[in-house]
Amino acid sequence: MEELKWVPSTVDVTRPSVARMYDYYLGGSHNFEADRAAAKQVEQIFPGIAQSAGANRSFLRRVVRHLVALGVDQFIDLGSGIPTVGNVHEIAQQDNPSARVVYVDFEPVAVAHANALLADNPNATALQADLRMPAKVLRSARDVLDFDRPVAVLIIAALHFVPDSDDPYGAAAEYMAAFPSGSYLAITHATHDGLTPQEKTEAAQVMAVYRNTDNAISVRTHADVVRFFDGMEVLEPGVVPVNEWRPDSYEDRISIYGAVARKP
Repeated sequence: MEELKWVPSTVDVTRPSVARMYDYYLGGSHNFEADRAAAKQVEQIFPGIAQSAGANRSFLRRVVRHLVALGVDQFIDLGSGIPTVGNVHEIAQQDNPSARVVYVDFEPVAVAHANALLADNPNATALQADLRMPAKVLRSARDVLDFDRPVAVLIIAALHFVPDSDDPYGAAAEYMAAFPSGSYLAITHATHDGLTPQEKTEAAQVMAVYRNTDNAISVRTHADVVRFFDGMEVLEPGVVPVNEWRPDSYEDRISIYGAVARKP
C-alpha cells in the first residue's frame, strides 16, 4: 500500500484513520501500519469487530438492492470510506447500468482510490469533502445527480463519528431537504444499547483507541437514532440492529442500528 503512486503526499501515515481501519476490518489492503496497529488493538478488546463491519456492509448491499428494485437510480454515499468489493456503484449498476453514484469522504486515500477505480465510469465519482458541510457537498454533487428526481442518501457507519456539537441531526436534515419527495435516507449507527456491564467496559476501551485516530466515536441510543428520521416514513422493520433489517442470513446481534426511510 505504501508504494502506491496515487496516495496523496499530504496523507499522514503515522496517525490511524477510521476509514483505513474499516478497510482493514473488511479485509481490504488500503491501510497503513498505523491503521493496522490501531485496528489490532480494537480486535484484542473486541474480537467481533470484523463481524460487525461485515454485517454493516451486508446491510448496505441489501439496502441498495432494495432501493434499486423500488426504482431509485441516484445515490449519494456520505462518509463512504475506502472502496472495497461490493460498493454502491457495483451493486446499483449491476441491475441498472445508468444508476448514478456520488461518494463523499474527507479521507484523501479513500477519495484517491475511489476515483482511480471510477476513472472509466461516467456515472460515478468521489468527492473529497466533509459530510458536516452539506451546502458544499450538495453544490459539488449537482454535477452528477439530478436534484429534481429522488435520491437515496446513504450515511453508513459515519454519523457516530460526528459529535452532537457538530449537529449531525441538522446535517442529515439539510441533505434530505435538498431532494424531492420519494427520496430515501439510510443510516447505520453504533450503539451501546443492550450491552452487559463487561461489554460496556470493553466498548469504553474501544472508544479510547478511537480517540487517538482522526475521529472519535459518539455512540447513541435507539431513541437518538430514531430522531434522524423525524418526519419521514420509516420502512419496515424500523430502526433495528443491522443484522435484523431484512436479513438474507442469520447473524448474532450487532451493536449497530440500521434503518431506511422515505421522504413523503
